[in-house]
Amino acid sequence: MDIEILHRPSNSAAKLTLSAGESVTAEAGAMIAMSGDMEITTSTHKKDSGGGIFKALKRMLAGESFFMNHFTAGSNGGEIYLSTTFSGDMLGFETKGETLIVQAGSYVASETGVDLEVGWQGFKNFLSGESFFWLKLSGQGKYVLSSFGMIYPVEVDGAYIVDTGHIVAFDETLNFTIQKASKSLIGSFLGGEGFVCRFEGKGTVWCQSHNPGSFGNTLGPLLKPRRG
Repeated sequence: MDIEILHRPSNSAAKLTLSAGESVTAEAGAMIAMSGDMEITTSTHKKDSGGGIFKALKRMLAGESFFMNHFTAGSNGGEIYLSTTFSGDMLGFETKGETLIVQAGSYVASETGVDLEVGWQGFKNFLSGESFFWLKLSGQGKYVLSSFGMIYPVEVDGAYIVDTGHIVAFDETLNFTIQKASKSLIGSFLGGEGFVCRFEGKGTVWCQSHNPGSFGNTLGPLLKPRRG
């Protein structure tokens, strides 16, 4: 599978080019357009696994869709275009046995060799307003992640602090703890930062330039209530 990211970074779309008979799994509703002979099947888990209700329920807790679509190219190969949930960036990755921890809503699509599991991140995430569950991507193959705004890597060698709402993904080699942004709890919230994530070790954190939670809090009061 070849991945081409178009119109970066504010209005990205992913163009996936598949060889004959090749398959890719994507979040429900991510498809924009595709070749006419592309075959689609829908299940609760990987195409070759025959389902997985429990895993689908855990994905929902992590902010992903219950069902997943599996696209298989015809005899001449094919193309499929995928979109992001938020207006923002997309990025192609490839795993060769490494594990990447992905925040809720950032997973878009992956090759069949990529394992998609849901990992428990503990009650420390509850304090930060994030999900208890994050996705764990491992195995062998390519996959696509999305972000709200621009996505960019931060290399960590020692310690680094990132606002929880700006995390897209990070290497499993990194340890993280949730802490106050400043020494004072009141000062942390008055300053608008609240809780932050402290990463320690050696690895990469992928960040997004915009915070979905802050965006929702700003936009919400401006929306007119429905009538009738």
